[in-house]
Amino acid sequence: MERRSQQAPGSPRRPPPSEEIEEETPPRRTKLLSDIYETCNFIMLEPENFETAVKHKVWVQAMEEEIKMIEKNNTWELADRPKDKEVIGVKWIYKTKLNADGSIQKHKARLVAKGYSQLPGIDYTETFAPVARLDTIRALLQ
Repeated sequence: MERRSQQAPGSPRRPPPSEEIEEETPPRRTKLLSDIYETCNFIMLEPENFETAVKHKVWVQAMEEEIKMIEKNNTWELADRPKDKEVIGVKWIYKTKLNADGSIQKHKARLVAKGYSQLPGIDYTETFAPVARLDTIRALLQ
């Protein structure tokens, strides 16, 4: 007596064992948990804004170093703002310098002007052309 499995009406047909089943989804890949933690830790190395950075001593020190270098190099001179002019704001950029082994070498903070906030035709008359000092060029070439 031949035995056949019966399927309920409307249920999907199961292929016989001899038919090839084509997989549509790629094989599942896994990551080591340690790799995931390293990625997460790397992403959180740098603050996104001043309010976050000022809460951490290392970033406050980095910002103080940047201000000292700006003053030492006479990057700007303090001037009174004309009443009919808008001031271009500044923004802090934070970067963590790493050694080859992934350990932290230095916390670097840069103060940059928000030049993108200028409107075409307004305050575009004055331009700044950076000029390198000779000792800076020598340091780069060594």
